[in-house]
Amino acid sequence: PPWRSSAPCRWFLANNDEMPMSKRWQLTIASDLHNLPLIAQFVRDAGRAAGLDEGALFAVELACDEACNNVIEHAYRGAKGLLRIACSVSQADFVIEIQDNGHPFDLTVIRPPKRIRRPADLPVGGLGIHLIRTLMDTVEYRFSPETGNHLTMIKKGVVPLTTPGES
Repeated sequence: PPWRSSAPCRWFLANNDEMPMSKRWQLTIASDLHNLPLIAQFVRDAGRAAGLDEGALFAVELACDEACNNVIEHAYRGAKGLLRIACSVSQADFVIEIQDNGHPFDLTVIRPPKRIRRPADLPVGGLGIHLIRTLMDTVEYRFSPETGNHLTMIKKGVVPLTTPGES
């Protein structure tokens, strides 16, 4: 199974003393398509720990999978690199941040697809960003020459006020 691979991986829960009751999970992993199942498991575990229901879990996992797949295939273009993924809770919102040092890509240049009347007319590929935008409430991208690409995706209002196990 992928989670037992020798791929370099760090996964931990970070406590933030400045923000009591905040939760943050971080994963640093090699940019390899074989690691996508491990990334999906990481996001699913963070979402469950945050108290997301199955519908929200599906949305955040699929959006993160699509975004990481794009980084691996397009930003790194087959080169070795790292993906840094952080999931956090901000009030009732679930936030996913993805950072990489691959080639920059401006999401704002991608327009929504034209209406397709028949599924057979759908193009192969090219719908990932549209899918991410559809699944998530906020999608923001920024690039810094010092720290690389930063993608922030937010699913709003999906975290209960108390999570399982809290009183």
